[in-house]
Amino acid sequence: MIRFTTINAVSLTLGFTFLYLPIIILVIFSFNASQLVTVWGGFSVKWYGELWRNKQLLDAAWVSLSVGFVTATLSAVLGTLAAIALNRARTLPGHSLLRAMTYAPLVMPEVITGLSMLLLFVAIGFDRGFWTITIAHTTFSLCFVAVVVQSRLTALDLSLEEAAQDLGAPAWQAFVLVTLPLIAPAIVAGWLLAFTLSLDDLVIASFTSGPGSTTLPMRIFSAVRLGVSPEINAASTILIALVTTGVLLATFAAKWRSARKA
Repeated sequence: MIRFTTINAVSLTLGFTFLYLPIIILVIFSFNASQLVTVWGGFSVKWYGELWRNKQLLDAAWVSLSVGFVTATLSAVLGTLAAIALNRARTLPGHSLLRAMTYAPLVMPEVITGLSMLLLFVAIGFDRGFWTITIAHTTFSLCFVAVVVQSRLTALDLSLEEAAQDLGAPAWQAFVLVTLPLIAPAIVAGWLLAFTLSLDDLVIASFTSGPGSTTLPMRIFSAVRLGVSPEINAASTILIALVTTGVLLATFAAKWRSARKA
């Protein structure tokens, strides 16, 4: 039995402090009345009002959410198809090459991916904008979906799908009615992961964006270079609140499902 010693407690405390203290400070200073983000001038929510009137930040947030939603959906579909191919076509020629090409974006530096996509769009004369960012994000997000879904397919009992086919169901119907519901949690997890990666990306979006398609990370980064604004703190606090709410809801939903099964 592993004992919870003083060293464990100190290590855990230092670790959580290192991770969450900057976030706590950011949230506190989002309610700072002073224009100077490092000088406390009293409690105020005026910067949230200023954020609501900041059309550039709101437009950038809408672009990021739109790109993230489309990217996550495309990545979920393509990544699931890639996972099925990797899992069930192991004897086909070129399987190892397909696996390597699918997993390559996992270890590829983002600057290389962004530059290569930029050169591609310039070469084919494709104007940069919303769809170029979406295509670029999909190319590196779908591999994460493929990894998640393939891990679920590996643990899946194929005899269930074979039994459905033995009972007269066509292959596509057996997959839709038997396999797809079993791997649905992995697909949803991959969708959420792809959405998060797209929403967080700065490097690839910087290479592939065009006029009118500035994402929220790009807008925040360009604003921070001129000095941190309290509006940026307010926007970051809202994002933190949304993420925290999503995590809590997912946790409660998982516990509720476990309680029902018990």
